[in-house]
Amino acid sequence: MLTKSKKSKLLGQLKSYNKQFLRSKREELDESGTRLMINSFLTDVLGFTAIEEVKTEYMIRGTYADYVIQTKGVRHFLVEVKSLSLTLSAKHLRQTINYGANEGIEWALLTNGKQFDFYKILFQKPIESRLVFSFDLCDAANLKNCIDIIQFLHKDAVLSKGLDKLWQKTIALDPKNVSGLLFGKPVTNFIRRTLNKKYRHKFTEEEIENAINRVILEAIHLDDVKHVKFRKSKKKVAATNETAKPVEQTTTVEPTTNPQ
Repeated sequence: MLTKSKKSKLLGQLKSYNKQFLRSKREELDESGTRLMINSFLTDVLGFTAIEEVKTEYMIRGTYADYVIQTKGVRHFLVEVKSLSLTLSAKHLRQTINYGANEGIEWALLTNGKQFDFYKILFQKPIESRLVFSFDLCDAANLKNCIDIIQFLHKDAVLSKGLDKLWQKTIALDPKNVSGLLFGKPVTNFIRRTLNKKYRHKFTEEEIENAINRVILEAIHLDDVKHVKFRKSKKKVAATNETAKPVEQTTTVEPTTNPQ
């Protein structure tokens, strides 16, 4: 994805956006004023070229989407803007998804200038959408934590098929996918051997699978999760080829939880 230097530049642009548009009181800013904010976000922050790559008032079956991001004839995602004074709603989402579905655009960004919700449109019957990530740019102290997800919208990432990579990552980390891996033999055998050794009791495969079922289905507060620590000794060889004292390494394994 973006290099370290480009991430640093992106963070600087986000801070400028926050300072210019979100620190002053603009609660009553209307949609046209919010669009000026998004113009800056798309060009100054994400790096797209105005007019050439940021298509405004894009006609879709007699109606107009606020923006479509397009490079070299390829439409990457659409952007639907609501006024800063509004809270994004399910009605706004339906409108946004309809635009994308009618035009065959797979990605959609719904925003009010501070809240940014990025969706993948799933072309199936019926048409569905999935929220891939969401971030709020109001908190200047939290902007650094947003970089790892915002970078996928940056022009450099988009041109290097970053949205495809984002979707593959989203699918890979889907709870349903990860939950299925928990029942694989390597995982269940590891858990069974670990519990056998720790508690000096022979657990059956069925008992382990039932326990994993509970992990997936029951709400477990993270503060109640018990960390399991394993201690391993490893010898380091000094540069002088002399044998040093064994160095103790600790690996922490956190059981998968399903907080609700």
